[in-house]
Parts: sequence; structure tokens; C-alpha cells
Amino acid sequence: MTTLHEPVVTTTPADLSVWPASTTEPRPGDLAVGGVPLAEVADRFGTPVYVLDENEVRERCRTYRHAFPDAEVLYAAKAFLCRAMVHWTEEEGLGLDVCSAGELELAVTTGFPPERIVLHGNAKSPRDLETALRLGVGRIVIDSPSEIARLAAAVGPDGHQKVMVRVVPGISAGGHEKIRTGTDDQKFGLSIADGYAQHAIARILDQPQLQLTGLHCHLGSQITSVKPYLAAVRRVVGLMARLYEQHGLVLPELDLGGGHGIAYRPGEAALDLTALARKVRAELSDACAAAGLPVPRLIIEPGRAVVGPAGIAVYRVLAVKKTGDHTFLAVDGGMSDNPRPALYGVRYAPRLIGRASAAPTAPVTVVGRHCEAGDVLAADVELPSDVRPGDLLAVPVAGAYHLSMASGYNLVGRPPVTAVRDGHARLLVRRESLDDIRRRDVGL
Repeated sequence: MTTLHEPVVTTTPADLSVWPASTTEPRPGDLAVGGVPLAEVADRFGTPVYVLDENEVRERCRTYRHAFPDAEVLYAAKAFLCRAMVHWTEEEGLGLDVCSAGELELAVTTGFPPERIVLHGNAKSPRDLETALRLGVGRIVIDSPSEIARLAAAVGPDGHQKVMVRVVPGISAGGHEKIRTGTDDQKFGLSIADGYAQHAIARILDQPQLQLTGLHCHLGSQITSVKPYLAAVRRVVGLMARLYEQHGLVLPELDLGGGHGIAYRPGEAALDLTALARKVRAELSDACAAAGLPVPRLIIEPGRAVVGPAGIAVYRVLAVKKTGDHTFLAVDGGMSDNPRPALYGVRYAPRLIGRASAAPTAPVTVVGRHCEAGDVLAADVELPSDVRPGDLLAVPVAGAYHLSMASGYNLVGRPPVTAVRDGHARLLVRRESLDDIRRRDVGL
């Protein structure tokens, strides 16, 4: 373990609003998170490296529990999952939302109670469903009509499985068109407007081994306004009212999904969690009262908002190149460990760490090492003009959708994940090695 060996006077540097709360500057230019200097993590574990502040993750879990004391809070495992994250989530009282047999098995074999897990997916494989039933998953979210018969057959005439139905409320929300899922023109869920959702629900009610516990909707990702969630509550409760009129059905659960937006750079907007909890609770109560329905138990599924701000990615500069009016800093990672800028244009705010610089700042573009012109990590950001090969750059808000979306492009290997807490650093997920890559390649 890495430990701080001598007492130092720490300060909190400016412009760290998007960094973990534990971030300090024990020496000029040398940032520490969780009591551990990031340069020390880079020296010990190599670069690129992901760093997770364990206390930040835990505190964000507690914030959700306090904001939604009467709701069920499920951590969306797709954002980032490893055994330690499973353990932290379970200890802090959250459930899990998983999307595959792989995520499900990792959670259950780590000791997470399967009854507190929900399985999602627009195209669940036979293995996904078999694993969910074998392990006793709490609920399965039905996403298409064809899934109903498949799941009923897999459960068997004497079996029993709780299910929900993912409905599409027809609401556009989210930070980019590729992460908006509440409208009728994308692959997820069953539309309320065209009657597909009601038709599917009627079919589920004809399957005695499937117990419909509620409706699910997920509007998208990086939503920073409360208003779309309130509109979703009204439309989904409207559907619940029609189901009561047609079938006498009273559903005890309503899952509003996640998609809670966070700030990636200082000054950016983030979703107000306190306002969300207060206004959704009031809207749900009013809508149910108007429809003459009991208020269902609310379920929410934060992922990015739990783990994103707790993570940092650390890179080493390999080259500095001036081309015309542009300066490019090339680092030893890139789109294989963070494809999000290339996928949907997210912007980050990297920072020089490990040494102090008195040089004036200048606009640069931080690029990766991969053979793609679109391999850009941060375009037109201000960094000290004396950044040189060998320097370290740290990118905050790197906890979500980095490792989980990492690829094997150019066979460079995926970075390790480390956790920092109380002055100690430990390895959670080791670096993917060339031996790992070779072992998968079994044919000639």
C-alpha cells in the first residue's frame, strides 16, 4: 500500500469543483486524492491508470439514500463494475441494476444478494435469462413483446418470476442524441403512445408464472433538469390509471431509471438531487391522487452520478507537436480507455500534476496514441505552455463509462483501477497485459 510518509501542509487549490471532495495540494502542483498524491499512484502502478476515491463513492451512495429515504436506490452497474464496487454498493444499502449475465454473475459471486438485483436489456440472450433465473434475480425488466413468451417458457409452468415493463413515455431528454432513450424513435422499451406497452402488459397478465410488479422508464443520460422526470411521472401514472380501469391492476412499483447529469468541467450544470427528490415525490403523490391510485414505491437507478465524479484518469505525456496554429499533447492512452469524446463529444478539463509550473497557459488539444484522427481526449483546453514529454496529466470525472467501455484497440491493454482512501492506495483491477491478449488468441 502507498502511504504518505511525512506530514505536509495541504491546501485546496482553485478550480477543483469537479474533483473529489478529498482533493488537496500537499505541494505546489502535486494533487492528492484520498490522501495519496496522484503522481505517486502513477509511479507505482504506471500510466494510464484509473483512480477511484472510495470515500467519494460511498458518500454519493449515502447522499442518494438520504435524498430518497422511501425509495429503492439501484446502482447502475453499466457505469463501472468490479468486485470492490459491488462490495461498496452493498455496504451502503443500494441495490444493483445489471444488463448482462456477466455483470450479474460478478455481483452474485462477490456476495451481493440476488433478490436486490434488477436485470435490464433490450435484447437479453438465453444465457442472460438462464443466469438470472438460476441465481434468483429480484426482477427482470421486459423490453419487448417477444421476451414475454421466452421468459415464461424459461420460468416453466411451476416457476415464478417478478417482472417490470420498460415503457417509453415519449419525452426527449439527455445530453446528446446518442444517449436519449425516452422517445419513440430508439431501440429501448415499449411505447405508451401507440398502445404497444398496454398490449404487452395484457400478455404478461395471461402468464401466471410472471408477476408484474411495476413499470419502468429511463429517459436518457446526462439530464440536468428536473422537468423531464416530472413529465415522465405524469405520463406513466396515466398509463397506470388506464391499466387499473381495464384490468383492475394496481402496480406497487414505479422505476424512473437514472440519467442524472453531472458536471465534467467547472461551471457546467448538474442535476439538483434534492430538488429532484422533492418534486418527483410531490408530482407522484398528486398524479396518483388525481387518478385514484395508491402511490407506488419509487425506484431510481443512478450510475454515473455515483461513480463518475469519484474517478480520475492519469496519463503521461509522450509527445508535444505544433501544427500550424495548433498544439497537440499526445498521451499514453486515448480512445481505448475513454471512447466517450469520440462517441458523443463529451469535454473534459485535464490538469498538469506532479510539478508546479509558472508558465502562462495556452490552448492545446490533448490527443491519444491510437491510429484515429478522432482520438481526442480534450480539445482546446488551457494548460501551462511548458508541458513536456514525461509530464503527467490528470483528467477528473473519469469514474463512469471509462473502463466499462474500454476496448482492445491497437492491443495496448486496458488500464488498471486503483482505489485511494485515508492515505493508502490499492489495486482493484490489474492492467490487461500482452499475455492476457495472447491467451485469448487460440488459432492459427
